[in-house]
Amino acid sequence: MTALIDWFKQLLMRILIRIWSWLQPTAVAPGGPRDSRQATDNVMRTMNLVMPLKNKTAIGRAQAAMVVGSCLDEIYSGLDNVGTVHMARFSIVDNNLLMFSFYDGDFHAYIRDFIMTLGNAFDGVVSLIEDPPPLPCWQHVDAFIQWVHERDAFQLPDDPGRLIEVVAPKLDNLQDLSRYLVLQLDKNPNVQLGSYRAYPGYSVAQVRQKLGVGW
Repeated sequence: MTALIDWFKQLLMRILIRIWSWLQPTAVAPGGPRDSRQATDNVMRTMNLVMPLKNKTAIGRAQAAMVVGSCLDEIYSGLDNVGTVHMARFSIVDNNLLMFSFYDGDFHAYIRDFIMTLGNAFDGVVSLIEDPPPLPCWQHVDAFIQWVHERDAFQLPDDPGRLIEVVAPKLDNLQDLSRYLVLQLDKNPNVQLGSYRAYPGYSVAQVRQKLGVGW
């Protein structure tokens, strides 16, 4: 009986969301961090790249694991050469290949430097993904940047006070904020809820210098 009630509640919520979407069409908010004039806001920015696998079986996940594993040295070398990346990691979650990273500065510059440094190393990875970018990636840089941007998860602000600015900047009634948030997350199923910066306000260069790592 409990399972039936839960199923009925889920059905009602789906119907309600469809009604809200019809009454209030909602544009998809872009993924990634928002540009800021504050210098410290442009340090340790986050990228949450969500790439759905073509083959959604254990075989497809194994293929992704092998392809990524075979070119990790090249990818890590490329990230080192970019010079603005604090950390990066790959994961497979729910048939999605994920690349998470913390970087400094402009998103477009980061992705451009990354793919130009890697050359063809990333082509094998994206060839396993639904709707891949034009290949080879390094010869279609602008298309690759747009492709990554469209798959970079939507980021809610760490400061709740900025929620309305991000979710519904033209909202007239604050009481409607929760509905707008539901509609935005209906459009953006992948979302970053917050991020902790271990070295707030410090660039990669400053951290490496303090650690004596050098370049």
